[in-house]
This record gives sequence, structure tokens and C-alpha cells, in this order.
Amino acid sequence: MTQKKVAPSVSTVDGNTPPSYDEATAGCPSYYYGEGGFCWDDKNIRRVFIRKVYAILMMQLLVTVAIVAVFTYSDAVRFYLYTHPALYSTSYLLFFITYITLACCGDLRRQFPWNLILLTIFTLSMACMMGFVSSFYNTKSVLLCIGITAIVCLCVTIFSFQTKVDITSFQGLLFILCMVMLFCGLVMGFVVPFGYVPWLHAIYATIGAIVFTMFLAFDTQLLMGNKDYAMSPEEYIFATLSLYLDIIYLFSFLLQLFGGGRE
Repeated sequence: MTQKKVAPSVSTVDGNTPPSYDEATAGCPSYYYGEGGFCWDDKNIRRVFIRKVYAILMMQLLVTVAIVAVFTYSDAVRFYLYTHPALYSTSYLLFFITYITLACCGDLRRQFPWNLILLTIFTLSMACMMGFVSSFYNTKSVLLCIGITAIVCLCVTIFSFQTKVDITSFQGLLFILCMVMLFCGLVMGFVVPFGYVPWLHAIYATIGAIVFTMFLAFDTQLLMGNKDYAMSPEEYIFATLSLYLDIIYLFSFLLQLFGGGRE
């Protein structure tokens, strides 16, 4: 899925000096050698790849916002959800199955139309889960968190496209932050049965929002393909999946941080 760029080696044959790299590749698309072998990295292919990913991502987000709006504004829908909690469990099960399938089965997620079918099921199940969660918060706080998420995503995307900082090399930092979240989650798991601790949940939500903001920048630069690590243009489904989850998790942590309960 991600490949580290390596400069091609040049050797001499029969004592003759080979042409320079620029002379040998004049008029040809750029390339690099990844773990899977020889890979093309033409700029036009990369631009088409980015447009395809963001087109699918925008459709996912529009569907998610529409479902969240229905669950937030409609009293009848909320009442039906509260009286049928099995719907949330079903959505979670579909989300888990489709996510594992898309993340682990590389051949399947590159096979049309099954990749889009699985992505559609994944998006609808995740949207229903977020709609169910959002229904417990008041409308103003949900709209506020949607607005903050949109602004953060726009700023992070612009920063990732413009900066010279290689965020794809910060894998160690992201791993440490994920471990911090894991330990905080374990502590909360032991503390919650004894009572709700607002400041502990606020710290956990703040760390989660920071972590997934960084993951959004990380996955955006993988998508661009001009840093040390890049994502293959064939992996448009996986790229869309990663960006969508970053945005959804960012929204959920902001909702925990700023959301107010429904009266």
C-alpha cells in the first residue's frame, strides 16, 4: 500500500560509461523502485488518482452528513433508534466486516465493482453509527462539531499539500500517540464503572482529536506521492477509506469534547 522511494542504481557495462539519469529518462514518466518491484509514478496518473479519491470521499461525506442530519433532526427516527438498539449492533457488525475485508484483502479492494459495493456498505454502516451517536447530542453542538471538523480538514489538507515537512516520516510519533490513546482507554475502562470523570474524558478526546488530525495529514501526504513514502495509484479505495475514517474519528472526538447532551 505504501512504498518507500529509492533512487535507481547505475552500473557500467564493458567499461563504457552509461548515459546520465536525466538523459536515460528524458521524455519518460518518472519511476521508483518499491518493495513490490518496478512502479510507475507519472504525475498525470497521480493527479487522476487524487481526483478520484477526493470525488469518492466527498460522496461519502455527503451521505454521512445527510444521515446524521436525519438522525439529529427527526424525533420519529430517534425514537425508533432508541427502541431498536439492535440496529446499532447490526451497523457495527457490517462496519467491522467490510473494514476488515477492504483493509486485508488487497485483490478484492482493487476488483471492480466489488470494491465499490463493499465501500458503499462500509460508508452506510459508519454513517448510521455516527447518526446514532449524534442523536444523543443537541443539534447545535452537532452542527458546531461538523463545522469545526470541516475547517480543520480544510486547513490540514492545504498544509499537507503546501508544506515541505515530510509527515510520512513521523510514523514513530504516531505510534507513540496511539499507545498513549490505548493506555488512556484502558484507564477509562477501569474508572468508568466507578463513576463518570469529565476531565479524564476531556483529555482522552483531546488526544484523540490531535492524533487523527495528524493521521489526516499523514494519509494526505501518502496520497500526494511526493514524499519518502507514497501510496500506489491502484489503492484509491484504501486511500479513500483511510481519509474517511480520519475525518469521522476526528468528528467523533470533537463531539465528545464540545458536544452537549440532548435535553
